[in-house]
Amino acid sequence: MKDFELSESWKSTYPGAAVGLLAMTEVANPKRHDGLEERKSALEHELRSHYAGSDRAALKELPILKAYNDYYKRFNKTYHIQLQLESVVKKGKAIPQVAALVETMFMAELKNLLLTAGHDMVTLKEPVGIKVAIGNERYIRINGQEQTLKKGDMTICDASGIMSSVIYGPDRRTQISAGTQQVLFTVYAPPGINEPDIQNHLQDIRDLVLMITPEADTLLLHVYGTD
Repeated sequence: MKDFELSESWKSTYPGAAVGLLAMTEVANPKRHDGLEERKSALEHELRSHYAGSDRAALKELPILKAYNDYYKRFNKTYHIQLQLESVVKKGKAIPQVAALVETMFMAELKNLLLTAGHDMVTLKEPVGIKVAIGNERYIRINGQEQTLKKGDMTICDASGIMSSVIYGPDRRTQISAGTQQVLFTVYAPPGINEPDIQNHLQDIRDLVLMITPEADTLLLHVYGTD
């Protein structure tokens, strides 16, 4: 991917927002990876220990979760990463086993609380960029349902259409598959989130991917702000 376009509508609508990108090649996406399973178990234990005394109200006041909850509130929605965190911490649920590349993203989301989407780069048609939805754009979500975007929602697109949106998540067209060898992770950060936190989050994903495929190559790891 040569470049990433930041629309003027995004810059003017969400001053202080940011978007993070991690592009890697020569990756693999096994159904299961023993090392990753060990990391998942360790992360579940760490999360339960760290948030043991925090109820929903306390979690909502954490700076990162507050930034997302403020964003989601505009659309009468609840930030789903907080709900997933609660299910692991309070209900004792395990991080699901899906496929290794997707799990690296889930693990980093729960650790860092930052909203992330993953895409197979081979499916993308440049240019790729972020903009603000007008409200009439439609795409097929990863669950196969057709969706019209919410006006004002942040969305990442390529030349063929919507790749993801904050409120409705990633599309089906560009989803990570069993055969993915080139992957792009994107992070939506509404105003109120520090760029170093996004950088660290991307590095966490990269490190997990490198554990699965040490020969993988990092093409891009960068945070774009509205300034």
